[in-house]
Amino acid sequence: MIGLLDRPTSGKVFIDGIDTSKLNDDEISSFRNDKLGFVFQSSNLLADLTVLENVILPRNIQRTQNGAEYDAKELLGSVGLQDQLNKRANKISGGQSQRVAIARGLINNPSIVLADEPTGNLDSITAKTIIQLMKSMAKKLNQTFIIVTHEKEQFGDVDRVITITDGRAIDGEEPKPMEVAT
Repeated sequence: MIGLLDRPTSGKVFIDGIDTSKLNDDEISSFRNDKLGFVFQSSNLLADLTVLENVILPRNIQRTQNGAEYDAKELLGSVGLQDQLNKRANKISGGQSQRVAIARGLINNPSIVLADEPTGNLDSITAKTIIQLMKSMAKKLNQTFIIVTHEKEQFGDVDRVITITDGRAIDGEEPKPMEVAT
């Protein structure tokens, strides 16, 4: 719902004070591109584009080219890929692809970044670097990161943890296992 990929059957979804349930398809696409960043579990890079072109792609869609290349290079430097700019996306490793996807998700300075297992394909050292980048971006740019992960201990101290167990959302720590009488 937050990613505006599904519409609510009842209720409303407000993002930045806007009732997104009232937006038409074109408005949803524009809103999603302006306000949301996505980092999917599989990087979903376009193989025929370079690393740099993949990161700039959301700016092309948004039609805001001003400073796009500079910003993309800065982000790629932040994720340790400044030396991979001109490589085709199908010529880099899985971990590198995930870092490109993270940079692409951040290029439009979205209010909310939705990340599905953003460190899943990364070694522990790179994962730490990426987590620190996401935390610093959240503070510096006043962004909200909503991260789905099975490795929550990797993220350390965060503002809020919501655990989903058996289809129920629990705000805070995970519930204690139920005792079963035998």
